[in-house]
Parts: sequence; C-alpha cells; structure tokens
Amino acid sequence: MEQELSLSPSAKARTASDFVLSSHLGPLLAPLAQGAWAGGGSTEEVSGLVAPPDMPLLEGSVGVEDLVLLEPLDQESLIKNLQLRYENKEIYTYIGNVVISVNPYQQLPIYGPEFIAKYQDYTFYELKPHVFALANVAYQSLRDRDRDQCILITGESGAGKTEASKLVMSYVAAVCGKGDQVNSVKEQLLQSNPVLEAFGNAKTIRNNNSSRFGKYMDIEFDFKGSPLGGVITNYLLEKSRVVKQLKGERNFHIFYQLLAGADAQLLKALKLQQDTSAYAYLNQEMPKVDGMDDASNFRAVQSAMIVIGFSDEEIRQVLEVTALVLKLGNVELVDEGQASGIPASGIRDGRGVQEIGEMMGLNSQELERALCSRTMETAKEKVVTALNVIQAQYARDALAKNIYSRLFNWIVNRINESIKVSKVPPRSHSPTCHTKKKVMGVLDIYGFEILEDNSFEQFVINYCNEKLQQVFIEMTLKEEQEEYKKEGIPWTKVDYFDNGIICNLIEHNQRGILAMLDEECLRPGVVSDSTFLAKLNQLFSKHSHYESKVTQNAQHQYDHTMGLSCFRICHYAGKVTYSVTGFIDKNNDLLFRGLSQAMWKAQHPLLRSLFPEGNPKQASLKRPPTAGAQFKNSVAILMKNLYAKNPNYIRCIKPNEHQQRGQFSSELVAVQVRYLGLLENVRVRRAGYAYRQGYGPFLERYRMLSRSTWPRWNGGDREGTEKVLGELNLSSEEVAFGNTKIFIRSPKTLFYLEEQRRLRLQQLATLIQKIYRGWRCRAHYQLMRKSQILISSWFRGSMQKKRYGKMKASALLIQAFVRGWKARKNYRKYFRSGAALTLTNFIYKSITNVCDTKWPAAPYKYFNTANRELQQLFRQWKCKKFRDQLSPRQVEILREKLCASELFKGKKVSYPQSVPVPFRGDYVGLQGNPKLQKLKGAEEGPVLMAETVKKVNRGNGKTSPRILLLTKGHVILADTKKSQAQAVIGLGNVAGVSVTSLKDGLFSLHLSEVSIQAGSGQGHRALEVTGTTSLILGLTFPAISPLSEISSVVLAATQKQLPVTVTETFSVKFKEGTVAVKVIQGPGGGGDSKLSCKKKGSSCLEVTVQ
Repeated sequence: MEQELSLSPSAKARTASDFVLSSHLGPLLAPLAQGAWAGGGSTEEVSGLVAPPDMPLLEGSVGVEDLVLLEPLDQESLIKNLQLRYENKEIYTYIGNVVISVNPYQQLPIYGPEFIAKYQDYTFYELKPHVFALANVAYQSLRDRDRDQCILITGESGAGKTEASKLVMSYVAAVCGKGDQVNSVKEQLLQSNPVLEAFGNAKTIRNNNSSRFGKYMDIEFDFKGSPLGGVITNYLLEKSRVVKQLKGERNFHIFYQLLAGADAQLLKALKLQQDTSAYAYLNQEMPKVDGMDDASNFRAVQSAMIVIGFSDEEIRQVLEVTALVLKLGNVELVDEGQASGIPASGIRDGRGVQEIGEMMGLNSQELERALCSRTMETAKEKVVTALNVIQAQYARDALAKNIYSRLFNWIVNRINESIKVSKVPPRSHSPTCHTKKKVMGVLDIYGFEILEDNSFEQFVINYCNEKLQQVFIEMTLKEEQEEYKKEGIPWTKVDYFDNGIICNLIEHNQRGILAMLDEECLRPGVVSDSTFLAKLNQLFSKHSHYESKVTQNAQHQYDHTMGLSCFRICHYAGKVTYSVTGFIDKNNDLLFRGLSQAMWKAQHPLLRSLFPEGNPKQASLKRPPTAGAQFKNSVAILMKNLYAKNPNYIRCIKPNEHQQRGQFSSELVAVQVRYLGLLENVRVRRAGYAYRQGYGPFLERYRMLSRSTWPRWNGGDREGTEKVLGELNLSSEEVAFGNTKIFIRSPKTLFYLEEQRRLRLQQLATLIQKIYRGWRCRAHYQLMRKSQILISSWFRGSMQKKRYGKMKASALLIQAFVRGWKARKNYRKYFRSGAALTLTNFIYKSITNVCDTKWPAAPYKYFNTANRELQQLFRQWKCKKFRDQLSPRQVEILREKLCASELFKGKKVSYPQSVPVPFRGDYVGLQGNPKLQKLKGAEEGPVLMAETVKKVNRGNGKTSPRILLLTKGHVILADTKKSQAQAVIGLGNVAGVSVTSLKDGLFSLHLSEVSIQAGSGQGHRALEVTGTTSLILGLTFPAISPLSEISSVVLAATQKQLPVTVTETFSVKFKEGTVAVKVIQGPGGGGDSKLSCKKKGSSCLEVTVQ
C-alpha cells in the first residue's frame, strides 16, 4: 500500500528562503511508504552507508532529482543520472536552486495551466524539478520580499535557451495580477518574442531557431506584483550572417518570412520576388526548414508588431529597409580600369541600384560612387580613393551588415518605447508616492562555444561566459557565507578555481587582450592580425592561461593543432584555440564615411535615422569606439546589474547534434557539463554542509524516528530535532545546529535518515493496517447484529399488525350486521308504510320539474368528480324523460321557441314577454274567411302563418293594411278588403330581414329579383321587377313569432340561414333608389306600441314608436 505524502499547511506555507542550496524534503525526499521502528544506528553504520548512483530519493521518481545528493560525485555518475532521467522524459534536474534543462526536442505535456497552478501553490522542493518552480521562487521573492531577481539562462546553441526564457515569461504572465492595463503590458512583453526571433534568430547547423544575439530583459513590477513594463538590452548581433552563411544554415528568419508571407501587392511595392534563389545573401541550399511555416510566421510577426504598438507606416518602413538589405546583395561589382593604371571597380548592372534609389529616395549615382570609392577627410583636405573589386565588395557587405544591425537595434529601442514604464509624477510629497519598483531580469545569452574555427565572435562570447561564471561563483559563495553567518555556523573556506585571472587576461584596461586589440587598431603604421598576435605573444609569453605557437616553441613544446596565426586561452570550461584572422577588421567594424553620408541623404525616414553620423553638421573626425570596447562596456553594465539582483540559474544542455528526440550523446553532454561547470557547481553547493532545513519541517518529517517525539511533541522544534538525532547516535561532525536550521554535512547521512524513515513508515503502516482491519471487522459485526435485531423487530411487528387487522375487520363486520339487524327490526313498519309514497313523489317531482338543478353536495372532496358526473347523467336522464312525454305539436312549439331564442335573446327588448306566449300561426281567422280560403287554395301547401300587417308606403310614409301569408314556398301579401294577392314572393328571393330592438312590430323584408303576381279571380297579371327591393311592414305586436316562423321556413326551403339584423337604422332599396329608415323611441313606450312614419326628404324615413 503506497500513497503520496500530503504536506501540512505549515509546510506549504514555507517560503523559498527556507530552502537554501539543496534543502530537500517535501516530495523530493520520498512519498509515504510504510516503515517500522528503527533502532539507533552507530556512527560506523552511518559512515558505511553509500547510496548507489541510480538510487532515487523519491520512490517513484527517476534517478536523483538534486545532484547535490548524488553519490558518488563524479562526471560519469552525473551524466548517467541525467541520461536516466532524460530517457524517462524527466528533462529537469536541480543543483540546489539551479535548474538543469535537457532539450527534449518534442512537446511535453508539462506546461499547461494546471501545471502553472500546481507550482504556484508549492515551494521549490515540494514538487518535481521544473522551470516553473524556479520562476515561482523568483517571482514570489520579488513580490513578497522586495528582492530584485535575475534569471540567467545559459547553454550552447540548440540547448533550448529561447524556449526556457519563453516559459519563464509565460509563467510570470500567468501568475501576476489581472486587469486591462496589466493584460496589455503582459501581452506586449510576450509579443516582443516573435518579433525579436524573426529579426534575430536563424537556422544553424545545431538549431533550427538559434538566437544569434544576446538578450537581457528587465521587467518592472509594482508593489502588488503586477507588471508595469520592461526594458530589453541586446548584445552582439551576429551581423556577419547577413552576408554569409555556412553550409546547411540560413540567413535571419525575416528574409524568408517576408518572401513567403507577403502578398503580391506588398512584394511589388518592395520590388521583390518570392523566389529565394534570386538573392545572393540567401543560402540557396536551405530555403525552407522542416516544421517551420515562414508564411504564417510572417503574419504572426505583423500581428505582434501591431500589438506592441508599431504603426502601419513603421511596419512598412521596417520591411522596406529589410528589402534594401536583400537588394544590396544583388549589386554586382566588376573591375574597371583607370587611365593611371590604378585598379578600380564599378557596378555591372545599374538596375538594382536604381531600384534601391527609387525605393529609398536615394540618388543612384551617389550610392554607386559611395560603393566604389572612399573619401578620407582631414582638418585641411579631402581625398577620394577608388576601391578595387574586393574593397568595394567589402564596403557593400559592410553597408548591408550595418543597415541590418542598426535596424535590429532600432526595433529593440522601438519595443522598449512601447513597453517602458510610464513615468507618472507623484500626486504629493508623501513617502508612499515614491514607491520603489521591483525588477526581474531574464538573461538569454550564448553559451560557451568551442568550434573548429573560433574567431572574434567566439572570443567575446566566451569572455562573457567567463564573467557569468565569475558572477555565479562569487554569488554562490557569498550566499553560502551569508547563510552560515546568519545561522551561527563556522564558515569553512572552499577551494575552487577562481577565473578572475582569465577575466583579467581578457579585460584588463592596460594589459588585457581587448586593450591590446584596441591599441593595435588605433596605432598608425602597418597594422594586421599578425602584428596583433605578435604583441600578444610578447606580452603574455609567461602567462599560465595563454598559449601560442611562439610560446610553445619557447618552452620546447610541440602541438600540431596550434596554427601559426592562432592563440589559445585556458578558459574555466577548457582550452579554446582562436584564429586571429579577421580580429582587426571585426573589432574596427568601420563603415566608410561616404556610405553613411549617402544613407543619411535618403528620403526614407527610417533609413535616414539609422545613420545620424552622415549628417554633415554633426560630422566628427573622432574615431568611433571599437566593437570589443563596446562589448566590454556592455558586459560591465550587465555584471553590475546582475550583482544588484538575486540570481537564479537555468543551465540548458543539448542531448545530441541531430535535434532528435530520445537520443542522448554522453560525449556531447560531457563537453557541455564541462563548459557549464556543473561538477564544480555541485562541489560548491556541497561545500561545508550539503543539506539544511528549518527545524520545524525537519521535525515534522523525521519525528517518527524517536519515541520521545512520536506521536506528539509539545516542546520546541530545535529540542525535538536534537532528540531525534540524539537517539540515532549520529556523529557530531555530520550535523550542526544553527539558529533556525539543522545542517547535515554529507548526503550519506541524509540517505540514512530516509532509510530509517522508510522502515519506520512500514512499521507504522502495518500497525495502521492491523488497527484498521480490527476496527472494520468490529464495525461489520456491530452492523450485522444491529441489522438482525432490526429485521427481527420489524418481522414480529408486521405479524402482530396482520393479526390485529384481521381481528378488527371481523369485529367491524359483526358490529355492522348487528346494527343493521337492529335498524331493520326497529323501523321496518315505518319504512314499509311510507316508502312507496316517498319514492313516487321524488320521482314525479324530479321528472316534471326539468329546470330544477338542485343536487346534494358530495360528502367528501375526493367524491367531487364522481358527484359532478352523476349530476350530469341524472340531468340528461331527466331531460330525456321529459322529451319522451311531449306530443309532436309541443316539440314543434319548443323548436320555434328555440329559434326565437337564437335570433332575439338579448337583442330585442320584447323577447322576454314573448317566451311564455305560444305561436298560433293563424292570427286573422283564416278558417272563417271564405275569400282568404280561396286565396289559400291558389297556392301550394297549407298556410303556415297568416297575420295582418301594415305596409309602409315609401313615397309618403303612410301605412296601408295587408294580410301576410306564409307557405312552404312563398310569402304572400294580400289586400284585406278584396282578399286578393298583391305580391307573391318566393322564399329563395328573401335576402334578409331588418328589425329593431324596441318594443315594436316593425320589420323590413329585403328581396332580390322579385316576381310579383296580382289580379282578380282566376286571371292575373305579372310584373317582373329586376334588382333588389325591400318591403317595410309593421305589426301591432312584436314581430318575434312571425320572423321566427319565416326564418324556420326559409331555412327548410333553401337550406340557408336567413340573415336577421337587429338595428334602429337600416336602408331599404327600391327601384327609384335607396331610402334610409331610422326608428326612434317616442315619449310613450308603455303597452302596445304604435308606429308613426314621417318622410323626411326624398331618401329618409323616420319611424317613431309610441
């Protein structure tokens, strides 16, 4: 049974300052494994305990995670440990608080947001080695303790320095403060990387994305730890790459990105073409790099420049100057003879120079003159000298290198303008307004280089690494010394190689190699690389770290690897042989004054600003400082900056030369281990005491090794630590007690403590298992017993409930029968005598009174639904019984009443009075009038209705009596005196009826295409009236029953519903026109209504109801 050790909150709260050098614990010294009580071992046992080189301190970890604890300590075991971890994808290893990073050449899933959050919550040694752990220590120390930090990233090309710096930047950006302004600053700082990589990185034999310049970035933070801005300093751009690259290498990325990613319009504006083979400065063997998309990278660079704050005009000008460098390489120079016989040079094809002049606003003739001749000025005269082809090519290449180098410096300065901290004046003079800013520096610079042919560039690079090594040793020893002094431990002097003698050999102001190089460059007379070497041989002939062919011959030594034009320096990382060829020219780094003046005359704003010395008003005859002097001053400033900060180191190692994942070359790594001085680093870290930790964490981890401190210790942490170590009988030479920490001299003692702890944990785990198993068995038994008792009680209760239920049901049944028998016995005579009469009356009343809706309420709410259903069923049954008792005539009367209800209920005032009055049909005594009988016989079918009406004359509004007859097919109007039909109207021609809502009998029949038949006796004449017309009729009583009858007959005859309109204003149409009828209520209004018609105008008829 194994499980990870979870640290207590107090352990998590420890700051990184509690872990100096190789303070291990936390997860570094073992997850929780089971152990047993360990008896106190003797001193001999401790001294005899040696851990094998591949023994991990962490069970589950790979190898030794901190090389300070490596045993035995030699180069072979160190490299073997790195290889073991690398093969298991553990690319990070510690040397105290130094991180060693081995380039995996692949993406590993250890950099996501979850890892950032993980390392943010723990201290340095509580998780596996990681670059995030070092970045977190630096950031927390800066934020919480106000200590300026610097992170030094070193290693040779291809070791992963640039990626390590990106990871540090991304971690700091992720854990610092939030907010719009803070996010903007962070984004600008992060976006500076792709821009600088495009202009400062290139593909080399060793690395596809090699930084060809040194970079130091200072990031400034406020008191909360939020970034405010930064400053970037660049060192020694490899500008010789602009004009020449080795086989298998490329020029700077920006040239290929521009050609591949620019659209046709931009290429046309820059006068470029996409084919890289068209440009002499681009290596034709490597136009593309595997895994690198130049087109998309170009778009990313443009976006990054916009984020940083470059304007569109500035981006365009930068690309134009970049294109200028490419086009300079295509300017071909040829020999041209002069009359004096002195060799001269000229330009083969002037088209290239002309394009440069058009794009930059240059005079092409002045540019050609500046490339092919040299002007030297003194205080009194000016001399123009023609250049031969070699000199002209040198001038052309020098111009291209200077333009690109100055452009790169301008880009760095432009980025600094965007990311610099804005200077806000304090609002008051209070001390809080002058808050000191916190600074974190990140140094990404070349590692130590030993090539087959080492020149001036390797010399200054190795000089810079010598200075960094000096800083490392001095800062490390200083840190050790301060730690011992603080803790009251006697400081033991550490023997180490002091490389100050090498630094003085190179940088001494009067007698250093750089001083001699400057002196040789400045002195009059014939100056060459050979004279420089001769001066070095004379000056350093007896120097222990300087060698040359001359000094070897003087000492009778023979070395075939030493050339005549070479010298050798014994650096801290090994001997390096330098060829002096080109030292003078590279140190001078001169650009002919004529070229500077020609560039200054350009109309291009950016190009003109790159050459301020070309301004005649600012012309100076003073010689500019040499490249070596400039670099020496830059290194001095850098060293001063680093000494003022707390250093943090990342040592990057390249595992193989082929950039292949999984390959580990022990020989190559051994060389880098020697270059980086890792073994000396470990020895310095282990000087004195290899391990130290605060008393509290130490006691928390090892208190189980003493019976006095386990399981509880109520005394002080130091007393508890002394108890633990006292019972283990460790030698007094192996441990020392400081003021706040315990110091252990050798890793063997620490391994011994861990072994005893492991055994003790096994015993404790066994004890815990025993107690746990006993508790689990007891708990299981108790649970089973409790369950059995519960089941038994429930079963007995259930059986008793069933028995009681049966007994109760039986008792209730007996009681019901007894009560029923008593009730029947007591009330039998009363029930039989009156039951029949009561039932009969109830049924009779229920059937006869259909409108009675009374119904008893449900005794309980849950009977409501059933009660409503029963009520509805009862009412339907009652209605059916009522309908079954009706005669056909009664059914017909009810249907007529239903029709009247549908037509007039709620619409006509007289409707309620008409409801109880049955419809008679014959209102004129048709059976007693022979003449009307004859009229009846003239038409088909029986007369359904006969009624006396008053016809309103449309001309004068007077009324005349008429008899209205209704048959199954016609409506007949007959004269009351002569009993003759005056109008016969088919029911199909009745279009509608208009009636008022008042208590009157006025109504209007609206007809269409009426055929009116009139005559006497058997003869008659027919009058055909075409069009729509109307008849206005009036009754002496409300017109509800006649109109209901007419509506029913029309529906039966035509299968169409007769439209009945209830209104006081309607229109009637006659042959002559339309008359508007308006009905008003008169002052009377009681009893039978009388109609009074009055014609108003030709088209209006007013009817008054009295």
